[in-house]
Amino acid sequence: MTNLSALADRYALIKSEIEALTKELEKARAEIKATGVERLVGERAIVEVALSERSTLDTKAAKEFLTADQIASCTKVTLVETLRIKPNLTVVSV
Repeated sequence: MTNLSALADRYALIKSEIEALTKELEKARAEIKATGVERLVGERAIVEVALSERSTLDTKAAKEFLTADQIASCTKVTLVETLRIKPNLTVVSV
């Protein structure tokens, strides 16, 4: 196994572990919210539930009011690098 193939496998393994832990975190978050308690005190951590307000721009509605040139002048373009994982089907298992 080359260093690059080991790196690919390591990345896939770490990503898989993070996804599993994220599911556990979301489940715990939902359980905490369901208690209705604002402050939970544990032996190692204190978790506080806070409510805040967030404003977002409805871009679909904004596009109905703006011209194409106005939309273009407000549009920010960025490059995004994406890593995708798929199984290596060429590996023969014994």
